[in-house]
Amino acid sequence: MSDTPDSAVHTYTEQHRTAFLDDLASWLRIPSVSAQPEHDGDVRRSAEWLSAKLRETGFPVTEIWDTPGAPAVFAEWPSGDPDAPTVLVYGHHDVQPAAREDGWDTDPFEPVIRDGRMYGRGAADDKGQVFFHTLGVRAHLAATGRTAPAVNLKLLIEGEEESGSPHFRALVEERAARLAADAVIVSDTGMWDENTPTVCTGMRGLAECEIELYGPEQDIHSGSFGGAVPNPATAVARLVAALHDADGRIAIPGFYDGVTELTAAERALFAELPFDEASWLRTARSRSASGEAGYSTLERVWARPTAEVNGIGGGYQGAGSKTIIPSSALVKISFRLVAGQDPDHIQQVVRAWAEARIPAGIRHRITFSPATRPCLTPLDHPALRAVSRAMGRAFGQKILFTREGGSGPAADLQDVLGAPVLFLGISVPSDGWHAPNEKVELDLLFKGVETTAHLWGELAEALR
Repeated sequence: MSDTPDSAVHTYTEQHRTAFLDDLASWLRIPSVSAQPEHDGDVRRSAEWLSAKLRETGFPVTEIWDTPGAPAVFAEWPSGDPDAPTVLVYGHHDVQPAAREDGWDTDPFEPVIRDGRMYGRGAADDKGQVFFHTLGVRAHLAATGRTAPAVNLKLLIEGEEESGSPHFRALVEERAARLAADAVIVSDTGMWDENTPTVCTGMRGLAECEIELYGPEQDIHSGSFGGAVPNPATAVARLVAALHDADGRIAIPGFYDGVTELTAAERALFAELPFDEASWLRTARSRSASGEAGYSTLERVWARPTAEVNGIGGGYQGAGSKTIIPSSALVKISFRLVAGQDPDHIQQVVRAWAEARIPAGIRHRITFSPATRPCLTPLDHPALRAVSRAMGRAFGQKILFTREGGSGPAADLQDVLGAPVLFLGISVPSDGWHAPNEKVELDLLFKGVETTAHLWGELAEALR
């Protein structure tokens, strides 16, 4: 058990609640939209604001790390204990575009508090979840009487996550020695819902592919030439039809090589979650669930790899008919990857599978975008157990486990630094990430503060 008194943490947090929210509101007023060049100066201003606030919090080292794009913020606070483990916190300070005319009830960059919620772009994604670490570490010190955290604490807050993190991996590789850690905490995630605190244990990776097929040098008459020359649109359709077998399993030889299978314990924990498939389908704007046979909907989304056709085209698309054999066709496919899968291997087997099915007389081009690796922390990892205990102390109830079906830069940290990645977030689905009227639940935000106050002592013991 950590030496942080729970009541002292709660008292300190409540005493500093108003000042904390005032500071967060000040940060949210900076429109740090990394995707829009006209806000480049605002993204830098956001980095400078955070760097100054972290120094004010007590971090003796705060630096702004420039990249070819937007700047990241690095901070470090040594424990002073030569045996203390090192923990790196990841988040981002850039935000999605937002304008009143998008459907916001108020100015997205003038935060307001209403009905126990703070509304504003970045309130949940991700400034609010980055900022709770500042009050959390101060509560940790106040409750324990320490002058430095129980762990060697580092922060890396990037400025391009909402633009796809194009320079993040290069930054991590370049600064790997400064970022070295025994564990990574990602605070760019969320919980199941307002009443069900959860810890995410992993994210899927992503590989994206575009296959272009070329037949005749130009569109040609289907009466004069149809049935006698290869049709690239037909070839694309056959590729798509061959992606899955009758059980929804991806039919590319070697695709499942290395996949880390779900354990019985993990499947049982997923089943404990209050999942309402009918409600989930409404959110998905869909009429029925579908996918790989033998797995539940949550298991398919979180722990199984996928192959999805994102777009397909070729030939005439206008009104009426145009009897041609098109000169070209294409398909865009994304592959979500799970722990144990290697993106380079996936590219090789997908390329081999596609090329084996392209008929003679069809030229092709297959291109892959930069891939994102999957990451997963086993349920019995001591660092994961420490996160769960800290969260349980803050929430006063059992913590359940989830995974994330999407992808993100967290896997780069695991891959480059060789450290386990743990996810700590308090956002909930109703917070409206990337949507109008984004908000954060204030009670949950302060549970995040209390969780981090407990976390450093828990990790100091778990990782020794």
